Amino acid sequence: MAGNSQRRNRRTSNKKGATVGSGGQRRRGLEGKGPTPPASMRKGHKKNRVAASQARQEARRPAPRRGGPKGTNELVVGRNSVVEALREGVPANTLYVQQFVDSDERVREAIQLATGKGLNLMEAPRPELDRMTNGLNHQGLVLSVPPYDYAHPEDLTAAAAGNAEDPLIVALDGITDPRNLGAVVRSVSAFGGHGVVVPERRAAGMTASAWKTSAGTAARTPVARATNMTRVLEAYQKEGLMVVGLAADGETELHELDALEGPVVIVVGSEGKGLSRLVGETCDFRVRIPMPGGAESLNAGVAAGVVLYEASRRRA
Repeated sequence: MAGNSQRRNRRTSNKKGATVGSGGQRRRGLEGKGPTPPASMRKGHKKNRVAASQARQEARRPAPRRGGPKGTNELVVGRNSVVEALREGVPANTLYVQQFVDSDERVREAIQLATGKGLNLMEAPRPELDRMTNGLNHQGLVLSVPPYDYAHPEDLTAAAAGNAEDPLIVALDGITDPRNLGAVVRSVSAFGGHGVVVPERRAAGMTASAWKTSAGTAARTPVARATNMTRVLEAYQKEGLMVVGLAADGETELHELDALEGPVVIVVGSEGKGLSRLVGETCDFRVRIPMPGGAESLNAGVAAGVVLYEASRRRA
């Protein structure tokens, strides 16, 4: 009984005694830790977990190829390439940053530009980025660019009609270098054209490289895709457009071509092979650019620029 009484009268308390000293923890806790990183880059945060999950899903997919199937994202890899793409306003949606990456000016600028444009910032471990890029030297930065939203060939003539203007369109036949496509888009924009038509297959598409070469003019100059270029040209002819093909052995010289004053589509072939047979046979005129200097040919971007200038001059 005495033992039970002592147990009943014993005072119990969960109160913890005072801790002597803090070892400087409180002082260090008050020191600044720099700007707060975005939620998607803070470990333990919900957005960080979502970002890591998305990066893993992206890594399981095969790396997209240039000119690949519709609906695949293009990846721009490497610090210089990513920064240049962001500076030029390439319409990206996500910037992947490697965890624990050695930061330099390019990494900081890329994050700053992406944040300013409202892009998603995703932190991912290096193995994930290696798989996403098929082992390319990404240097800790990968930019995801969504598929370009191509117009329909009919949209180009409709836009011209909406402005009460004669259509001025450039069609590219067999151009595989996206930089040439970007240069043509830039020239079309500079000389008041209404758009560019490219084949759906075996041709350059609006990649990040093409967008950069266009110097941002791709944002206001539509690019349409043609499943069958010959049929598109024939449809343009039914709408009243003259189809003018550029050829080194063309029967008409550029300065003799009055068709440039009206509705016209200018067809530019590849530098090596020129116009394909069916496209060449569809043209109303085959035109050559006189070159007193003796050069055999011009690349697509330069040739298109020369003809567009002549068309703009005549229309003015």
